[in-house]
Amino acid sequence: KHVLENCEEDMQFFAKFYDKGLKERLEKLVSQPFARVSYRDAIAYLQEEIAKDPSKWQFPEVEFGTDLATEHERWLAETKFNSAVFVYNYPKAIKAFYMRDNDDDGGETVNAMDLLVPGVGELVGGSQREERLDVLETKMAEQDLDPADYWWYLDLRRFGSVPHAGYGLGFERLVTYVCGIENIREAIAFPRYPGNAEF
Repeated sequence: KHVLENCEEDMQFFAKFYDKGLKERLEKLVSQPFARVSYRDAIAYLQEEIAKDPSKWQFPEVEFGTDLATEHERWLAETKFNSAVFVYNYPKAIKAFYMRDNDDDGGETVNAMDLLVPGVGELVGGSQREERLDVLETKMAEQDLDPADYWWYLDLRRFGSVPHAGYGLGFERLVTYVCGIENIREAIAFPRYPGNAEF
């Protein structure tokens, strides 16, 4: 919304050289509510669509526990919902150990979400964190993680914690989306040219 209200000159530039429908797309994003769908329902929608013609998909094998590919995320945002969409309650098996299990399904899923936007796919990912030390230690043991490597993280729970959550925003993805740029490399703030990477 800030960009639309304060960056008219920039919007005109990006519309002229990158994406002629950029302003309308951003106006639609800020004017309509975001959709919400559980991961389980998202998988069902994808299975139904893929069954129509699996050859159109690079990754046609989708089931509960599949980590969604960009093509899946974009189909949900661009075609199924035609808006930004929050996908929530991902399977525990494909998410990080520190995400809090959902109690209402016996811990099959975690209280996590991704925000998917048309043209990009995942823009934001987040989750409620596990604040219970004993549960966190059990989850680490299930994944063969050495508690000694995470002493500092465990201490955050050992000496008291509260229910809390966190998220991450893909900054370059946000710039790509807001500016209508197709390739994320063009949104990275550091110069990229052959031979400049030391690794």
